[in-house]
Amino acid sequence: MNKSLLLKILFFILSTLLGLVFIYSGYTKLEPIEPFELTFVDLGIGGWRLAPFIARFMIGMEFFIGFMLITSLYSKFTNKLTIATLLIFCLYLIGIILTTGNNGNCGCFGNAISMTPLQAIIKNIVMMAVSFILYRYYHGFQVGKIGKWATVILALTALALPHILNYVDMSYAEAYLTTKEDQFTLELDSVYKDAKKHTPPQSLRTGKHVIAFMSLTCPHCRIAAKKMRLIKEKNPSISMYLVLNGEDKNITPFFEDTKATNINYCILNGRNFVYLAGLNMPAIYMVNNSVLENWVNYMQLDQTEIEKWLAKP
Repeated sequence: MNKSLLLKILFFILSTLLGLVFIYSGYTKLEPIEPFELTFVDLGIGGWRLAPFIARFMIGMEFFIGFMLITSLYSKFTNKLTIATLLIFCLYLIGIILTTGNNGNCGCFGNAISMTPLQAIIKNIVMMAVSFILYRYYHGFQVGKIGKWATVILALTALALPHILNYVDMSYAEAYLTTKEDQFTLELDSVYKDAKKHTPPQSLRTGKHVIAFMSLTCPHCRIAAKKMRLIKEKNPSISMYLVLNGEDKNITPFFEDTKATNINYCILNGRNFVYLAGLNMPAIYMVNNSVLENWVNYMQLDQTEIEKWLAKP
């Protein structure tokens, strides 16, 4: 076997491995997809309604790049696209470090592999270096017109897959309100008596507030906290409060991940927390003068619906 063939095999393996990383990166963002959706809301791209579609489009692009790298079609074009994509990711990660620090999980591999922004930048630089080598020395497969049709099919498949694997549920807000029969007075006495770290303000007893009960280690709770943080940033007038359950050692990781430091909180453990929150978390309550009027999960949590509720007399 001559040297030229060995190099071609080596470059094909490198291209395939690079493609698998892109496909795995996209796949791990799909479930749960909400943290990736919130990234675009946080960036001010698209807003709450378009963010789910933008997130799936970006995952589809990762799938497309992965497919193209594995098949080695139009290698020069594919590696230029790969480098440009990784460079954009690096710029975004640098922005995160400059604004919030090198804390928490950057979300490059969803919740499957936790990486800080700096670790993700190093990973992207290594991938860019491999892509540059492939761009300079690897020509892939020359397949003529068949390659054009194959590229179109791969593109359509890649962009459709995120919607097939995790479709956008446009009716999530239809079940937003609880029935009148489900409404009850939220007894906050135990929170005021037994809460640690901070004592909730007495103002929670009157007026309208969004009070969320969360576990410090619950992944869905962290998604909800990220979403609440963004809602609070976009509309600071909304009163929000977190009642958290868990060990003190988990407080810092929770806030490093969610960045929800703009929302006041307390720690409530034991049966008092379970009595108020139940077993399914996060439990997000919309409370009006101590009466629980609406009860939603993290997927139903919607800024527009909250603002409609607040506007009601």
